[in-house]
Amino acid sequence: MSVLSAAIQILKKSGSPLHAKDLASQMIAEGLWKSDGKTPAATVSARLYSDIKNNGDKSPFEKVGPQIFTLRDSAVIPNDGNGTTPEVKKPPTPPSANAGFSFTDCAQKVLEEFGGKKPMHYKEITEKALEKGWLVTGGKTPEATMYAQVITEIKRQQKRGERPRFVQHGRGYVGLSQWMGRGLAFQIEQHNHQVRKALRERLLAMKPGEFEELISQLLAEMGFEMVEVTKLSGDGGIDVRGTLVVGDVVRIKMAVQVKKWKLKNNIQAPVVQQVRGSLGAHEQGLIITTSDFSLGAVKEAAQSDKTPIALMNGEQLVMLLMEHGIGVHRSTPDLFEIDEDALLTGEGK
Repeated sequence: MSVLSAAIQILKKSGSPLHAKDLASQMIAEGLWKSDGKTPAATVSARLYSDIKNNGDKSPFEKVGPQIFTLRDSAVIPNDGNGTTPEVKKPPTPPSANAGFSFTDCAQKVLEEFGGKKPMHYKEITEKALEKGWLVTGGKTPEATMYAQVITEIKRQQKRGERPRFVQHGRGYVGLSQWMGRGLAFQIEQHNHQVRKALRERLLAMKPGEFEELISQLLAEMGFEMVEVTKLSGDGGIDVRGTLVVGDVVRIKMAVQVKKWKLKNNIQAPVVQQVRGSLGAHEQGLIITTSDFSLGAVKEAAQSDKTPIALMNGEQLVMLLMEHGIGVHRSTPDLFEIDEDALLTGEGK
């Protein structure tokens, strides 16, 4: 049985999120999967994370914490080559449920409606979300999942220099940052917002070669290996090639095209088609732009019967640069500043 199929079986049986280490040990103990490697937990984590990254909402898995996974509301076991794809059925969604709310979105709705601008315990938040039909989950420990996702979001937004929408108050209590008014946290967020805006403008001022070098640096920080800027070829073709490595196990060849376009010039579908046509054997595509993507480009990139093309717009690009400390530095744990030495705009060169 494949890693994915075995993981679904164990998660279905558990009914609650599991750490990759527990998943691997149970899969091996029940004879569902064998591993000759020294770090089976890392293999399981990498395979599940890769499936989520490649398939998005179509993946049967959901990551709810560091190396912690659960099943989505519906999951289908991948075909193992035996001609069968048995379905794992979960409880039907109640008619009153408002499908589409994530755990964190449910937490915000509960706090806004029942918090009265005061923190609530994550167990009470989860109870209210289930009671109102906002949260639909087949897991047996939705409270743990709720808290893990809220904490994960807080840490990620802090790392990117954003003002988290949630605030930890200790002992499991959570509140909304919007309740804290215009204090220091608000001022920091306003400052970092201006830094994000300035960073995006600096990107537009960079020369094409400098911009592509910056992108190659970001890709390396994101886990790419053998990153190579290809020969400059104007506005067409592939600009950067590399291999995305996940958990030292999964290796995905990626061909990247970068578009340093002004904000009003959105990437259109033909650009996506061009990148797909330029891919080498076993390569996947990624388009990075300082602007954004048209609806047609988004639909073209997501064609299920074609090689997937990932899209990164200007806002996402700036967030990732800040998250990895490229072109900026932290003057305090939460306050970012433009790094003048790291960003070469070509002026005076």
